[in-house]
Amino acid sequence: MSYRILVCDEISEAGLENLKREAEVIRSDDSKYLGKVDAIIVRSRTKVTRELVSRSSPRLRVIGRAGVGVDNIDLDAAQEHGIIVVNTPEATTISVAEHTLGLILSLAHNIPQGNQSMKEGSWEKANLRGLGLYNKTLGIIGMGRIGSTLARLAAGFNMTILGCDVNLNENEIRSQGAEPIEFEDLIKRSDYVSLHVSLSETTKGLINAEALSKMKRSAHLISTSRGGVIDESALLNALESDEIAAAALDVFENEPPGLTPLIMHPKVIVTPHIAAQTEESQTRTALDIASEVLAALMNKPLRWRII
Repeated sequence: MSYRILVCDEISEAGLENLKREAEVIRSDDSKYLGKVDAIIVRSRTKVTRELVSRSSPRLRVIGRAGVGVDNIDLDAAQEHGIIVVNTPEATTISVAEHTLGLILSLAHNIPQGNQSMKEGSWEKANLRGLGLYNKTLGIIGMGRIGSTLARLAAGFNMTILGCDVNLNENEIRSQGAEPIEFEDLIKRSDYVSLHVSLSETTKGLINAEALSKMKRSAHLISTSRGGVIDESALLNALESDEIAAAALDVFENEPPGLTPLIMHPKVIVTPHIAAQTEESQTRTALDIASEVLAALMNKPLRWRII
């Protein structure tokens, strides 16, 4: 076959089968294949560093990210070597929005605590009084595909939806089902603050000690975006000092994070970066990245080209 594609991380068989129809597929994370393949497909685990890009050039033509965030790929290095980078921004939208809503409900109704207490033989009914979502305010930071989908889901609970996004104007945010608002006002007014931004120089540590100090003491913080958007030390301090009520996290600065004080904190609900881990979304992701990488190799039009 004329193309060789290195798949460094796991993707669903449906995508692999589509790749195999057009190319030789190598499933490995062994560096011995660098420089010998036309395309590399990764998820979030594999870091496509400048060194990896250099060692893969000049044969490497395409880097495919099976997922949304591309912060694990050195985009500058790829651009310098003329390598196309593509991702799959639509495949996991519904799954991540659903998981976010699940975390919000878990925070509001103490679902994990109720489950755990019963498994330990306790009946903590009197101590696990929750909060309703009805008429509460949800602030969404990042009104892209996932944020706007969450807005539509949360509207079914009669929540007031606030939205901010530096890449959208007020009319665009309104069209996504949210009241446009500045970041500082959003964190001050919201009962639930949900993060849906990529990790970049401008968003790293976006939720820091200053931002946390401006939130309601009864506020809940949710992140299914990227670890690093929240300053985890500042969040731990805010929880310890009752500056905010609770948090639910699916992503972390370091993954896996281990048994850190933040992970073990009783006011924090955690899941192991599984918001996109549904059968449906993983199949869509694999099919989308397979078609996009093959299209790039065949010089066909691309839907989701990053560079």
